Amino acid sequence: MEIRAEQPEDLNAIQVVNTAAFGRANEAHLVNQLRGIADTFSFVATESQQIVGHILFSPVIVEGSYPDNLRMLGLAPLAVLPQYQRQGIGSLLIRHGLVQCAHLGYKVIVVLGYPEFYSRFGFISSKRKGLKCEYSVPDDVFMVLELQDGVLDGCSGTVRYRSEFNAV
Repeated sequence: MEIRAEQPEDLNAIQVVNTAAFGRANEAHLVNQLRGIADTFSFVATESQQIVGHILFSPVIVEGSYPDNLRMLGLAPLAVLPQYQRQGIGSLLIRHGLVQCAHLGYKVIVVLGYPEFYSRFGFISSKRKGLKCEYSVPDDVFMVLELQDGVLDGCSGTVRYRSEFNAV
């Protein structure tokens, strides 16, 4: 299994992975719309040179009180071909992505997802850090991970995703 940055020749395979994983094309269209936007990072998992998983990080903002140098990304979507799910590929993509985001100077990652899964990587309810999601979702599914300890101390506000997410 190899995890690497998305390449231009991967676009069709990434679309297939997202469509198959979610059972619809919405997330695949979202990835296509976000591709090329500054501060957007995309990684793929390959097995025998076939793309079997994909993860995307894109910029989010906070409306509220936060440090001027706060660099945040949203993790979404994370997709693995159905026949490759429950084999640790999503976890590999997340771990690789988080390391890369930290290396690039990002300090916070947010995600909408299953607490049972994302808590394994250190994500906690964003409410504990004074942040809420722009979407009406339960508190426990909107989570945050500080890549730099304490960077969210004293923060409060609403996290907003790029407008392209509104179509999902």
